[in-house]
This record gives sequence, C-alpha cells and structure tokens, in this order.
Amino acid sequence: MGKHSNLDGKWSLVALTAGTCAILSTLPAQAAETRLSEILERGVVRIGVQGAFKPWSYPAPDGTMQGIEVDLAKDVADKLGVKLETVIINSANRIQFLQQGKIDLIIGGMYDTAERRKAVGIIEPAYWTSGPTLMAKKGVVKDWKDIEGKPVCAKQGVAYNKKVEQDYKVRIVAFAGNSEGKEALRSGKCVAWLYDDVSIMADLETSEWAEYEMPVSVLYNNPWATAVPLEELDRPWGVFMTGMAYRWQASGKLVELEGKYKLKPSDWFAQLHEKHRWDASYLEGGK
Repeated sequence: MGKHSNLDGKWSLVALTAGTCAILSTLPAQAAETRLSEILERGVVRIGVQGAFKPWSYPAPDGTMQGIEVDLAKDVADKLGVKLETVIINSANRIQFLQQGKIDLIIGGMYDTAERRKAVGIIEPAYWTSGPTLMAKKGVVKDWKDIEGKPVCAKQGVAYNKKVEQDYKVRIVAFAGNSEGKEALRSGKCVAWLYDDVSIMADLETSEWAEYEMPVSVLYNNPWATAVPLEELDRPWGVFMTGMAYRWQASGKLVELEGKYKLKPSDWFAQLHEKHRWDASYLEGGK
C-alpha cells in the first residue's frame, strides 16, 4: 500500500467541508505532502488556545480546557476525524509556536492585522470580533482622557497596546498573562485594565469583579482570525480551514456559542450569518 492510501476516506471529508472537491481531486502526489496530510497521518491536530481567557478558553474543574475557542477546536478535530490536542499559547508566543511547528493552528483570540498576515496564514472569514476597552473600579474612570499620564495594566504582545499608549498618552504596564494583569489592577498598581471588551464583559458577569465596571467605549474594533502556517494558506490545510470558517458563519454555530456562553448578542454575528447562510446548503451538498 502507498504512504497515503490510509488517507483516502478522510480526503473526501476534507473536500466536502472545504467545498473544494475539484481542487483536491486534481492535486499532484507531491502536493499532498503538506500539514494536512501530516495531521491525518498523526491522528492528532494540535491547536493553540489561550490558557486563561474566559469564556474562550479556560480550565474546567477537571483540568481540561473549555470555552468557545475550545469548542471550535473540537469541531475542527471532529471534522477531520482525529484527536484534539490543545496547546496553551499566549499573545507573545503564539505566532512563534505556529512557525516552529509546535502547533498546527491558532484559535487564540488573535486580531487579523496586516503585519500578522506577513507571518502567518490568516483564515477568512473571521470567527469573532472585539476591540480594546477598560475595566476599572467604579467611579475611577469616566472617559479615555482620564487615564492620560497614568499606569494602565495590559497583556504582553497585544496589538493595540502601543496605539493606546500613543493615542491616549498612558504608561502601559504589560504582564505575561491576564490573571497577573488583573491582579495588578486589584492591588492598585494600575488605574485600569486594558483588554478586549468581550473578555471584560465576561469578567463583569462574575461576583469577583462586582465593584468594577467598563466605563468607556470600545476602540479599534477588529476581527479575530484563525491562522495556519503561512506556506499552508493556499494548500489543503488552509483551504480546509477556510471551509470551516465559512461553515461556522453559515450554520449559525457562532451565534449558538454566543448564547451558550451568555455573551451579549452581536449584530456582527447576525450580519455575517445572513451574508454566508447560503454556503451551509452548498457545503452539505445541497442545491
């Protein structure tokens, strides 16, 4: 038997999911030597997720990972017919992990930026969107101008830190993880915690942050993207993930996850679902 004979059944699933049967059926033998064939041979897909990013990826009581992005990662593994291995990444190392082959895919709260498109294969359409805002003790901050010249806690490696620092003349105090940054806020080292609105909204739903608020508007709203290695973007692995991304929007899965994790309904999800709804029928082989 040839090296790829055990992949034949799975290739048909890949083609269906990505909606690219014709493309995959005409690939030369050498083109199959890609990340997707490695994943199928390995029987495991390694997906990078954040470790303390509720409700997107965070530890369950039994120590396993749970959350929106973990659910999406499980969906990828299920469609491929392989096991899922979640790898904890953070904003500072996720691109390096992908480039170094430590993970096959990023689903880790990563903004789609022009600079990142030079380093990794950004998958479209996006699976989420958010922007930076502040969490502060009630009554401390009323406007973005109130933080001028003051220390603001943030997470290392986040794209908007420098822009907020420049636009609002604040002193960013960056931490490796969310927990460390928010603890610094609680201990009074900073006047506010700078992070994505969706994450802050989730925090404010808990009793732990009952004395805090999100007092200012959201800035620089940006889409979140999954990412494959740059060289894989136009190969079967990137094509497969593009199909998955369209399926998530078309099927309403993202809207369902929004409700499952009790997030505020987003007009963006509703618009994207409506825009791509026809794709669901196409990807399932409908008319």
